[in-house]
Amino acid sequence: MGEKVLMKGNEALAEAAIQAGCRHYFGYPITPQTEIAAYMSKRMPKVGGCFLQAESEVAAINMVLGASSAGVRAMTSSSSPGISLKSEGVSYIAGSDLPALIINVQRGGPGLGGIQPSQSDYWQATKALGHGDFQLFVLAPSTIQEMVDFVSLGYEVGEKYRIPTMILSDGMLGQMMEPVEFPEAKETAQAEKTWATNGHKNKRKKNIINSLYIEPQVLEDLVKERFERYEKIKATEQRAEEYLVDDADIVVVAFGASARVSRNAVNMAREAGIKAGLIRPITLWPFPENTIKKAVSHTKDFLCVEMNMGQMVDDVRLCVEGKSEVSFFGRTGGMIPTPEEVFNEIKKLSEKEAK
Repeated sequence: MGEKVLMKGNEALAEAAIQAGCRHYFGYPITPQTEIAAYMSKRMPKVGGCFLQAESEVAAINMVLGASSAGVRAMTSSSSPGISLKSEGVSYIAGSDLPALIINVQRGGPGLGGIQPSQSDYWQATKALGHGDFQLFVLAPSTIQEMVDFVSLGYEVGEKYRIPTMILSDGMLGQMMEPVEFPEAKETAQAEKTWATNGHKNKRKKNIINSLYIEPQVLEDLVKERFERYEKIKATEQRAEEYLVDDADIVVVAFGASARVSRNAVNMAREAGIKAGLIRPITLWPFPENTIKKAVSHTKDFLCVEMNMGQMVDDVRLCVEGKSEVSFFGRTGGMIPTPEEVFNEIKKLSEKEAK
């Protein structure tokens, strides 16, 4: 690790991708992620990479599919409406069993919404980013350092299981600045990908990248095999941070930018004599159900804090299985909850339990 440098989240993420060996970026401008594309346009030519501003989001994601099929590390980025436009191509990438890195710097919605931070794409990222039976490996950073660290992790897990990865950021993390350290840069040549369409020189059978299977039984077998890989990911790749959870009566569950706010609220609660803790899901898929279930035995109330109208709360309820109370507090439309607002919700739950 080198010296710390002060960087904006979007630009730090872009630099991290370059240092992780990404040399193929395809995108289209949209607020609040445009700095990623702008940074790539300046840096890629200097490192022998390819930057291409596509004519549309649809074109950009299909360029990622083509590059990924050749076995190289490719990336695209967008914000909420742009990710929706990419959804068909993401499904093709998943159906072709290709790794690729997709960045969503979320903004308010639905529709064009607004350009302020939001977390209202949780359902899209974890439940339905495109048609068909498939999942993405979804990472939710809460610091600029994690935005940097998760790039390499996303590529590594994606290549290991041949699954696309999404880093689910938001306008707050993308635009804020923090000191970050970058890992040592990796060479562009990654481990050999035996499935890639990168030329065989008559030394092996040709590889075909495809997501179209007319015969139903063939398609069913392929989907079932893919879901066997998903089960392995569930078993090995769940990640979450626990903060003051061991003795907590009330556990706040929050990811990304909301977790930063919630951590301060938990500290306020502790100062007020309320036993509160925080579980921060780092992987949104696979959802860290093991961490939630472990806390159920001693937790009276779970409070989900999100910048939406209540999306992750459904997954928390599934994990809790009715054994504890689960409530929700959120702001939407680009409004960011304050520590005081979250503390007041914790206080209400504490007063309810005291009665």
